[in-house]
Amino acid sequence: MTQASPDTSRSRRSAHSVVAPHSDSVLLRVQLWSQELAKLGVDLPSFVVHDFGLLLAVPSDQLAFGPAPAPATSGAADRADDGYRALVLEFAKSQACTHAKALRPDDSMVVALLARLLARLARECAPYRQQPERFATEVIEQLTKHQLYLLTLADSLDIDALRLIGMLGGDLSAGTLGIVDLIASLGSPETNAMVQFSLQILPSVLEAKQRPAASSHAAFGYAGLTRRGSVDSLVLTELAWDEPELTRRLLENEVLYYSREQGQQETRRLHHLLIDASASMRGQRATFARGIALATAKKLLLAGDDVTLRFFDSRLYEAHRCQAGKIPVTHLLSFRGERGRNPRRVFDELANHLDVVARGDGREQVLHVFTHAGLYIPRAHVERLRRRASLLGVFLLPSRGKLELGYIDLLHHHWIVDESALRGGKEQADAAERILAEVSQIQERAPRPRAVERTRDQP
Repeated sequence: MTQASPDTSRSRRSAHSVVAPHSDSVLLRVQLWSQELAKLGVDLPSFVVHDFGLLLAVPSDQLAFGPAPAPATSGAADRADDGYRALVLEFAKSQACTHAKALRPDDSMVVALLARLLARLARECAPYRQQPERFATEVIEQLTKHQLYLLTLADSLDIDALRLIGMLGGDLSAGTLGIVDLIASLGSPETNAMVQFSLQILPSVLEAKQRPAASSHAAFGYAGLTRRGSVDSLVLTELAWDEPELTRRLLENEVLYYSREQGQQETRRLHHLLIDASASMRGQRATFARGIALATAKKLLLAGDDVTLRFFDSRLYEAHRCQAGKIPVTHLLSFRGERGRNPRRVFDELANHLDVVARGDGREQVLHVFTHAGLYIPRAHVERLRRRASLLGVFLLPSRGKLELGYIDLLHHHWIVDESALRGGKEQADAAERILAEVSQIQERAPRPRAVERTRDQP
């Protein structure tokens, strides 16, 4: 980092700030970070959010440090400022800063990182918030006092989780709720296991990205004549009429236009990915189910289909749609279900939902269920689901267990993952990649529905 000019340094020195961006435009982001942190209950002086946020979000060559302050006097305030500056310089060298800024984090991600690092500090200094000067002094004292704790916490951040979000286009646009989900994802050992497994199998998905094929179909040509259209499709002989007659014909919709043809367009499939979050899906099962669900969602999005994801235990939770190719990664990593198990209720509600979707949506529906081998659904419920959607299931067996469910024959396809494939390592990845490859083959073999659109040029 470069040194800031003396004038700039003095203006920042009065506000305790150590870091300065080369462009003032980034300061608008700092204001947003402070506002979002306040919503989370992490209320801190603006200079702390400014310095630590810039170090996490802005490339090093776009930042400057002020020169070292004059030798400290015996004043406690000067010694505290020296300690704060030393902390900021040390934090700038941490792996958290290096890896985070390499990901070019958006504002939501920066806020989540700041909240993870500074929430405890904000709680301890909360009694001083109504006294701005005392608040700033107390925050600096606490930061220097707990410097080792802050740097250790920074080194423990799950940067791989952030990298996974970047790979899958994680959607943090859900506001405060999305930030809370991300904060929960940054420090959980269970989450780290899911992240590592997902990163292990995702390359096979991304390498198999499908590209649209060329077509020889002549689309958007002229198909006939119509009484409505745009000026560029006007039949030229209409201009032979004199002005009064042409005006009359326009007003009475007697003017002729060429109508265009619209070729057949493939209709996207709508995939519902349903993930079991009951007590039977903990540890290795949760890691496998959520990791392969994320990879499946990405594969289907790359194939041009639409995807929604939702959890269930004794109830069916709200659906999260993958919008603009972005997957709600943080929600899938951090969700915790604590409501027992009630398959009858869940799949009855799901069948009602698919009925509603079918009435207003002409897309083919496909239901993917990621669950354990003890999911006992009434056969009548599965028959009802089968009338609305293609059914695919991934069943995770318990130790020395068997798959003995009375509705398996109603599924269009299913996979069994035994205990040996859940232990991690290459065997786990191979099992997941085999399932993902077969999902692609099934979707390719299934005839894709086509929708014929007949369109006309509109005036």
